[in-house]
Amino acid sequence: MAEGIARSLGHEAASAGTHPGSSVSVNALKVLESKGISTQKLYPKLVDSIDWQSYDMVISMGCGVHCPLIRIDQDWGLNDPVGSTLDVFENCATTIEENIRKL
Repeated sequence: MAEGIARSLGHEAASAGTHPGSSVSVNALKVLESKGISTQKLYPKLVDSIDWQSYDMVISMGCGVHCPLIRIDQDWGLNDPVGSTLDVFENCATTIEENIRKL
């Protein structure tokens, strides 16, 4: 969701995880689409596949993941909503958007 939200706000962004799923969560797609955010180019990516050094800022969503070899500029301390209800995804998306707008 973070990648889609950031791009919709005019940022160049990529999102990746340490254990990406085989597809983007249905609830994540629903939340983004309800906000009018395109989901066409979103797909799960492994953090090792992202050139994080090419970005001005690297933000961790938190989710209890630690990446010692990657510079983390901010950690937002969010819980991973995977497997949760649509409401949990909506709340997470709202927090992500609020945090991005503060950058």
